[in-house]
Amino acid sequence: MDTGLKGKTALITASSMGIGKAVSEVLAGEGCQVAICSRTKNDLLAAAKDLKNKFGIDALWSVCDLNKSKDIETTFKAVTDQFGHVDILVNNCGGPVSGLFTSLDEANWDHAYEQVLLSVVRFSRLALPGMILHGWGRIINITSISVKQPIDNLILSNSFRAGVTGFAKTLSNEVGKYNITVNNVAPGLTLTNRLYELAVLEAKEKGTSHEEILVDMAKRVPMNRLAGPEEVAAAVLFLASKQAGYITGNTIQVDGGYTKGIF
Repeated sequence: MDTGLKGKTALITASSMGIGKAVSEVLAGEGCQVAICSRTKNDLLAAAKDLKNKFGIDALWSVCDLNKSKDIETTFKAVTDQFGHVDILVNNCGGPVSGLFTSLDEANWDHAYEQVLLSVVRFSRLALPGMILHGWGRIINITSISVKQPIDNLILSNSFRAGVTGFAKTLSNEVGKYNITVNNVAPGLTLTNRLYELAVLEAKEKGTSHEEILVDMAKRVPMNRLAGPEEVAAAVLFLASKQAGYITGNTIQVDGGYTKGIF
């Protein structure tokens, strides 16, 4: 299938590992010019090396803390200086701290707000003028199944990822006339460092091993297994493709049937 993405510029945030890295690889495989960013330089260098080895490309990389507007502006400028403009923006981020409402203070809420919601707003604001000028664009946000079925002990993620979903739906109505689509991909239980960390925390609470927790997690899914990051990336690839040009304002869950709702 010709996705129509060869030569397009894709910026993927929080992309040195996990789902973000998998997205960068699948887009590179379709001939995109790829820009990656994350907080850790060594992880970025390793990810860029992997892209070079697998696809023969020199990915642009930038150290970027998604909680810092200055870092976001610097990263975006580096991308536009090299590639001209961004065609595909994939907003991804790590999960905020877990915890019950009573265990979290206002600083936790402020940090999660900037990390999860405001980073999407900031990058989208920077990317949209170029997309409008060229009459084509894709904004794809990586959220979570928590936007459809909130997850216990993750009140920060539940709150602000839902905010991203509302933002995306509203923005899609505003920019559709420019041939720009805005969608969300909501991963379920996916084998990433984030899931591993949550498994370790749950194991400590229950007095068991994280390996047993991961096995139990897989049993909660109708497909009886956890997802791989590349399976989430495949949904992002489709939404970025020319074939998905009439799909906008939607949230596509990649969860093996975990979410119980019918919509």
